[in-house]
Amino acid sequence: MKSKVKSLNPDQFLEEFMVSGSKRDEIFKPDFGRFYIARMEDLRKISKPPVPPVRAETHTVLFLTKGVLIMKVGLTPVKASKNECVIIPAGQVFSHAQEEDESAHGFICGFSNDFLIGLVGNSELLKRFEFLSVWGNPVLRPEEKIAEFLNQSFQRILYEYSQNGLENKLIIKSHLIAALCDLNAIYQPLSNSKNHTAIELANKFKELLHRNLRSKHKVSEYASMLCVSPNHLNKSVKLITGKTPSEWISERLVIEAKILLYQSGQSIGEIATEIGINDQSYFSRLFKKHEGISPLAYRRTIESS
Repeated sequence: MKSKVKSLNPDQFLEEFMVSGSKRDEIFKPDFGRFYIARMEDLRKISKPPVPPVRAETHTVLFLTKGVLIMKVGLTPVKASKNECVIIPAGQVFSHAQEEDESAHGFICGFSNDFLIGLVGNSELLKRFEFLSVWGNPVLRPEEKIAEFLNQSFQRILYEYSQNGLENKLIIKSHLIAALCDLNAIYQPLSNSKNHTAIELANKFKELLHRNLRSKHKVSEYASMLCVSPNHLNKSVKLITGKTPSEWISERLVIEAKILLYQSGQSIGEIATEIGINDQSYFSRLFKKHEGISPLAYRRTIESS
């Protein structure tokens, strides 16, 4: 049975969280599902917060030139400030419920993989950008000179996009790839471990978890898929991420549940079944352990916001 957890395509996200009108049409040009760029301060004027846990279909790069941005990317609470970047990879869950980042200025750029593939970029290049994967470190902190280059790249992209939309895609792609390469040069993985074998295994586990969460909840299942023992998988993932595979599985299940609580009208029992948990009582205990409130109480907070 196909999962009912929805990924919001760009059109759906716009309708859900952006006020319609001339300002929105000015910011988001035709074919914005493949690429767009805007100033964060301009986007904030037409946004409809809060954004509960959702999953987008395209990559998003946020580069701050001023102020503070607070949000959650996947399982990671994020706080970024001037000259820092926040990355939301395609397929990653994110939420934004904070009001104290009114001072955040900078650029927000969204793009699909296929936008970069062509005359300038290719699929092999994209594989080099670990920060565009769901297991990557979502916060990048470039030094001042690199931040200056990034600012110049995004300004040039914004100028071209605001003047001509995607008419001159080659100019936009060239500067975007240059920015991504600058980010890649300063990228730091979440773990400082030099155990490359453990890093690779942990990353493969997180990718498998992303793809199989609804049907596989046991560490032994993932260990079997990775051709290692459960004990070895436990040690490697704990070493690299600071959390056990069981903790990753539980936290991801809660995230999927939060998406369904927002996106669907299903009952609590139906949502538990949807993410592969047949015991509603166990599901409620798991949810409350991580969120501090029951699934029903969480849904009520959404309805009242």
